[in-house]
This record gives sequence, structure tokens and C-alpha cells, in this order.
Amino acid sequence: SYDDDVVKVLDSLRDEYDIIEYGTLTYDGVSHTLYAAKSKDWNNRPKVLVTGGVHGYETSGVHGALRLLQTKCKDYAERGLDILVAPCVSPWGYEHIQRWNYDAVDPNRSFKRNDPEACGSQEARALVNLVREHGSDGWACHVDLHETTDTDESEFQPAKAARDGDVYVQGTIPDGFYLCGDERNPRLEFQRAVIKGVSDVTHIAPADPDGTIIGSPVVCDGVILYDYSALGLCGGVTDAPLTTTTEVYPDSAKATDEECNKAQVESVLSALDFLLAERSWGPAAKALGGGMP
Repeated sequence: SYDDDVVKVLDSLRDEYDIIEYGTLTYDGVSHTLYAAKSKDWNNRPKVLVTGGVHGYETSGVHGALRLLQTKCKDYAERGLDILVAPCVSPWGYEHIQRWNYDAVDPNRSFKRNDPEACGSQEARALVNLVREHGSDGWACHVDLHETTDTDESEFQPAKAARDGDVYVQGTIPDGFYLCGDERNPRLEFQRAVIKGVSDVTHIAPADPDGTIIGSPVVCDGVILYDYSALGLCGGVTDAPLTTTTEVYPDSAKATDEECNKAQVESVLSALDFLLAERSWGPAAKALGGGMP
């Protein structure tokens, strides 16, 4: 359950992080409190957001975010980062093993940066408020943890077509890990760094024969691009110059649940390593001691 798998783990980490309640989801009279963990001594350093469980049934995102908090996250905070982790954005979906929420809304198509009232779901509204409470500006990195599962084609896509009055056209499910970057801010060198790190943990999805993954052109090994803002994706909820959305394939015969969780953790660590190494841009430059000469 959400309480056993998420809330109790966060409770055990209160000595290491500030555990905050940032909202409540209520569906059909049942409520779930939303929790996030943030590094102690939050102090206007480069800000990092990690989100998991935007699609509740994509469990490695949830468990990967929690594993991050249990292992290396504190070390990176001590290296000069303010880190905020929302490990389970959609607890109703987690409890009911669903991509959509109770209202048949996909939370990951309902985000509007800096405008919680325009968000199309309770989940998105609460997270946007959380981000605003920690400052709309100055975000350096956001990693949003997801999965692509066989049920995306066997259940979700047919249901979506039926809901929207469309004809279902069967797609393919990539066998392996891949990333979805932001079409408006692709930062391919950053995406490549994350792919390289994750490749030590699990296999990277090859392109289909037409050069695509889930119908989108592969722009470099294991990377496709979406327009985060236009689609209302969680990955666009901050102004961070470094953003990516992970996609683990938990149904692969080549991967275990443990590998999937490790891949999610490694994706964040690789992103943070890149962030700490890059010192020449934007809001993080001064705090990192860098900047253009």
C-alpha cells in the first residue's frame, strides 16, 4: 500500500531530510496525503527536483526515488545542492495500479508551470504549488521517473482511444531504457550523460526499424523529444535548464525489478554529476563558482 511502501519509508528518513506534507488527494471520499522530502539547510543553492509515481502504476519511479533518498541523495546535497524529492505524485494511481487518476485524467498531461489553477488534475495542482512554494526561479535540474510497460499497449492505449472516440492503432513497446527530453530545450549532451550512466546498470532501448521509439524520432542513442509544455508534462513544471524524463521497461526479459529501481537511481545520479560538472550557465553558475569569463 501507499502507506506501507512510501509513507513509512519517508517517516524513517526524518532525521536526514525535512519531510513535508504538500497536499491531499481526495477521490470518492478517500484521502491520501502527499509527501515530499527535501534536503536540510535549504539555502538558495542550485535547486533539483526529482519526481516519481506521476503515473502511479510505474512503480520503479516510486521505489527508485525512495532508494535515492536512502542512499546517495544526502551526499549530493552536501556537495552544494538543494534537492526536493516527491516520490509518489499519484498515490491513488499507485494504490489502484492505474496510469490515470480516479477522474480518468492522465496526470502527466495536466501540468501548467506556475499556474496551479490551470492544472487539469489534483496531482498536478499540488505539485505545481509545491514547486512555487520553493521558488519559481532558480531550478537547475529536474528528473521525472517513469516506465513504459506492456500494459501501455494492452490496456491504456485502447482505453484512451475509447475515451476520446478515436480508433486504436497498435504501437510498439521498446525493450530497454530510454529518455524523453524537452523538444524546446533538448540539451543532448546532458541526455547522453544520463544514458551513459544508466547503460552500466541496464540495457538501452534500440530504435525501431523506422528510427523511432514509441513513434518519435530517436535524436541520439536512447533519446527522443517531446514538447513538455504543450503536452502538459511533469518534466516542464520548473524552469530548469537540465530536464529529462526516464522510461524504464520493467517487463523486459533482460531486466529485473531490482535493475529497474537501480536504473532510476543511476539516472538521477548521472544527472547530478553532470549538473555539478557544468559551471557555465544560468541560475546555478554563481552558486557553483562558475560562469562565463
